[in-house]
Amino acid sequence: MARIQGRTNILFWGRDGLVKHTGGCHCGAVRFEVWSAPDLHVFSCNCSICTKKQNLHFIVPKSQFTLLQGSDNITTYTFNTHMAKHTFCTTCGVQSFYTPRSNPDGFGVTPHCLDPGTVSSVTVEDFCGQNWEESMQKHQTIRSMSKQTTDT
Repeated sequence: MARIQGRTNILFWGRDGLVKHTGGCHCGAVRFEVWSAPDLHVFSCNCSICTKKQNLHFIVPKSQFTLLQGSDNITTYTFNTHMAKHTFCTTCGVQSFYTPRSNPDGFGVTPHCLDPGTVSSVTVEDFCGQNWEESMQKHQTIRSMSKQTTDT
């Protein structure tokens, strides 16, 4: 795993050490907020679509994600099992979040679409999406990342 240190100016601390990150697509039509740790655990997947999109993402429960604007400006692409919902802005084409196959009860958020100032560090873990079923069986924690850990 690679770890990247960043400089932060964290203003929005919440319960359980979570901070409010805000972000969106390139053109600004899609905006969201997400509560997550300031130290992000990001996955780099090598499945067919993640490779083409260079999709790095961290996973949060649905209850920690709020779409602030742009629901009418989002379209969805699915393939294969149709479990993953690859959402992107219809204007600029940027995917700032999606519903991963591994965590249909959560969201995968792309850290490069977050506004500056709330991320302390990023740890990147490779995930072998080319062998998805086998990788999911081996990974001990990925499914739990979209589960609510405490009452919020």
